[in-house]
Amino acid sequence: MMGPLNHTRLLRWAGLFTWAMTGFWLVQLWLDPGAAAALQAGSHPFAVLVARWTAVYLSFGIVYWWISRDLGRRRHGALDNVALLVLTACAIGVSVFSGSGLGSVLLMVMAGLLPWLLPLAPGVAWLVASNLAAIPVFVTVMEFPVLIAAAQSLLYAGFSSFVFVTALVARQQTEAREEQRRLNAELRATRRLLAESARVNERTRISRELHDLLGHHLTALSLNLEVAGHLVEGRPKEHVQQAHTLARLLLTDVREAVSHLREGGTIDLSAALRPLAENVPALDIHMDIQSPLNLDDPERAHVLLRCTQEIITNVVRHAGAGNLWLGARLEDGWVLMDARDDGRGTDQLRAGNGLRGMRERLAQVGGTVRVETRARAGFRLHIEVPVSDAVAAAGEGARG
Repeated sequence: MMGPLNHTRLLRWAGLFTWAMTGFWLVQLWLDPGAAAALQAGSHPFAVLVARWTAVYLSFGIVYWWISRDLGRRRHGALDNVALLVLTACAIGVSVFSGSGLGSVLLMVMAGLLPWLLPLAPGVAWLVASNLAAIPVFVTVMEFPVLIAAAQSLLYAGFSSFVFVTALVARQQTEAREEQRRLNAELRATRRLLAESARVNERTRISRELHDLLGHHLTALSLNLEVAGHLVEGRPKEHVQQAHTLARLLLTDVREAVSHLREGGTIDLSAALRPLAENVPALDIHMDIQSPLNLDDPERAHVLLRCTQEIITNVVRHAGAGNLWLGARLEDGWVLMDARDDGRGTDQLRAGNGLRGMRERLAQVGGTVRVETRARAGFRLHIEVPVSDAVAAAGEGARG
């Protein structure tokens, strides 16, 4: 299946189409008697030259198919540099063995890959150098004068630059779309957390009003009815006692309602965290979060939300990982969060702004973060956050 035709897929299939059309031109050269005679006039038999250009042509297509997979969804590595060298050599080889400028057309195809695999300056340098490398081919193989060969090379370089800029714009749009997706995910998560916080605050306000107003008035009413029961006799006393009983029942109901409202005034953190894992490119996020993961403190919930955002962002930008496992659970008054990836890792950890900011946020609520990493073994973070200041103080006392 081809999958959805986004920017990268369209560029990939356009490059493969151009490569295939170049193959038809090579067949035409093969079948052209004049071209065959000119090539046979060289030092190598015609069949050998055809075999060579066919080999380098097919090698270009195979390497291009491999290197253009998942553009924008994987990190550039040293193997990609080797593949670019092979593509450049194969493109020039096509011109050498076919005695044509078709290799420069293949360099145009390769130019569409450079913005995705190299930074801007090295990409431009590679583009210029590969096209200038075709000048000796035009001079020696096609016997062009030096100035004509240089003009021909610069002409193809102009076409390649157009392809390069098109691919660069496509990459920038892809990055902008990913940034927009990330911001939307964070916005949805924050909105969910704010909605939960607003719900908790409203329930707390209502429970406080019930307790302070109805509770106090019903208590006063019950006391007055009890006094009245001692002051009256006969049938009026029976009615006063019934009213006293109803007042006490109503006071009990109000207290139960207040307790129920306070017990339900918690934030489900799992509902706020899950939107962060939706549609993250180049990364599969496996979430194992306790549901519901209830917290009473909106500030602690907000800190954990920001830490989760930072973890996902760092893995996408720096870890070179394909998978992230993220888990969170509530245990003995602490929220325990584990995150690990299958990225590069390192033997010398240098805390950046993201990790330092995470530690500062956690320290404000009595939480901690521990990082474990080594080369080619990924990163692992273990976060502990107390659900309340009382639990934090008890934990500090136990450690002391």
